[in-house]
Amino acid sequence: MSSDYVIIGGGVVGLSTAWGLLKRGLRVTVLDGDDGSFRASRGNFGLVWVQSKGMNQPRYARWSQTSAAAWAEFAAELGEATGQDLGLEQKGGYDFHFTEESLQATVENYEVLKEKLDGNYPFEVLGRNALRKEEPHIGPKVMGAILHHQDGHANPLRLLRALAADVRRMGGRVLTGRTVTDVTKPDGFRVVCADGAIVEAGKLVLSAGLGAALLGPKLGFKAPVRPQRGQVLITEKLPKIINRPSLIARQVDEGGVQIGATNEEVGLDDGVTQPGLSSLAAEAIAAYPVLGRAQLVRSWGALRVLSPDGLPIYQESAEMPGAYLVTCHSGITLAAAHARFLPDWLEGTEAAPDLEVFGEARFS
Repeated sequence: MSSDYVIIGGGVVGLSTAWGLLKRGLRVTVLDGDDGSFRASRGNFGLVWVQSKGMNQPRYARWSQTSAAAWAEFAAELGEATGQDLGLEQKGGYDFHFTEESLQATVENYEVLKEKLDGNYPFEVLGRNALRKEEPHIGPKVMGAILHHQDGHANPLRLLRALAADVRRMGGRVLTGRTVTDVTKPDGFRVVCADGAIVEAGKLVLSAGLGAALLGPKLGFKAPVRPQRGQVLITEKLPKIINRPSLIARQVDEGGVQIGATNEEVGLDDGVTQPGLSSLAAEAIAAYPVLGRAQLVRSWGALRVLSPDGLPIYQESAEMPGAYLVTCHSGITLAAAHARFLPDWLEGTEAAPDLEVFGEARFS
């Protein structure tokens, strides 16, 4: 075989997995689509986020916590190898609330989850006065916030670039502009691309995001993923006005403020709309009135990759053993886990994390 693994999908999920496999001395080929492909990795919000995840499935909260805890070492190693500063900050993150009722209801839900996690869910509730001490530019409409100390953010485009560079540096092949048309398994896997290219490998990982919906059933997966559009806004570079990120806005390491994001069920439409952008701007100004004077420089829409319950899917194919489906909504948050721990699951080592709860049996 030309590779131990062929990974279909060269976004953050696929490249993080490839990076981890290469660290274990395995040979990896990554097949990436063309520039017309829908790419969540190039349009996301860049959060390394634990808060609110796993409210109905504590195992997802633990998996997110495991990855968040591994992020600093992961970013340092990747940065040292490539010279890329990933802009990682993990000083906590906010969930803002504009009514006391909303804040109280969320706190009650968090307390339930905290008990299920044996107390490992470090958050605190900030009233308006306490929040203003942390964020002097916060607006009067914000009644309070939940500050979760395991949250943070990074520069997702630098992460993507660093992963691609380091995968190549370690001997991995990243073939771009490749659309997979067929996969067979005479002995190992034989992957055929639209341009006639053929890659053979002992194992296969399908991490093609929304592309898994088309290719997954051919490999024996349900692959019930759907798109959800998120629109975002970017301001000009500004002096420091936001100390910690939230789901409403974050100030990136380069100075601009990223505002987002919408949650729209519009199929495969990644465009932007004036009502969507206007609603984002209004909410951001309600949280940080100073943003009302900022110039907007960019906007875009991108498509999230969501399963029916919003959780990741990790599944080996029963029809084609050795083929694995790896897909998730939180590719940035879980990048460290996919790089550090997922290879053990793929290789079936004693250190493999228990990911059974994320299998496709839950959709039966």
